[in-house]
Amino acid sequence: MQSDDKPINGQTNPSFLDLFDQTPSDTDLDKEPGTTRLAQLRAGWNASWAQGGFLHGRWEELRQAPHAGWHGMANWIKALLVLTGVCAVIILLDTAGDIFDATLSRVADSVPATRAGTSAAGELWGVVDNPIRSYIAQHTAGLSVSASAVYTFWQMVGWFGLIGGFIGSTGARITWTVWGASSVLAVWSAAPADGRTVATGIAVLAWTIVSTLALRGLSLRPVVNNFIPPVPDLQPHIEIRPEIHIPAPAPAPDDDTPDNVHPLQR
Repeated sequence: MQSDDKPINGQTNPSFLDLFDQTPSDTDLDKEPGTTRLAQLRAGWNASWAQGGFLHGRWEELRQAPHAGWHGMANWIKALLVLTGVCAVIILLDTAGDIFDATLSRVADSVPATRAGTSAAGELWGVVDNPIRSYIAQHTAGLSVSASAVYTFWQMVGWFGLIGGFIGSTGARITWTVWGASSVLAVWSAAPADGRTVATGIAVLAWTIVSTLALRGLSLRPVVNNFIPPVPDLQPHIEIRPEIHIPAPAPAPDDDTPDNVHPLQR
């Protein structure tokens, strides 16, 4: 039995209530002795798989879906595929977030150990990183989140602004600008008083150098388009029409005029 719903895009919308409509009623089964509820369900199952039944129609739509394409397949199959895709994306993003968080946590835990080495880059990184760690630790004492989690979030925001800004995203570039300014303020606030100016200068220079990647292609110069549309080539055309003069027809001779009388011509 087909559904009574109105078709959408030329396709019928199946209703699950059609499956119950194909199930024989108790009155029909009571006419035959020895029938039970199980027999009623079996009869409804067989009727739904018969030609024109509810489950038979859904199976045919599912079987023809690979050949019908996205626009030709049934609407309920489209909804099922979209729901499955959304669930898969959510699971992948959640897994990728856990992996990224664990990787950043390992990097953050290994930074203090490498700072004590003789590497100049590590020492310069410690000049910027240690005040930020101290600032985060001081201002997260009364929060429900730990200082290490906030530090990891700070790193993730920085990577997002850097990568997104390099791609050309406007929102990522705004995030990178705000992130860098807040990082410089944190270094200025938590750095030792004797070396505060030097630490802040190093943070500003490092932020400016990396901004060449995050703000790649950004120009503060206004864009002026001096585009002049092409002027159509208009040439006057003189149309000369020849005049054709058709002589007027000669008057018809009068019946009373003799044939030998002709008008005088010069």
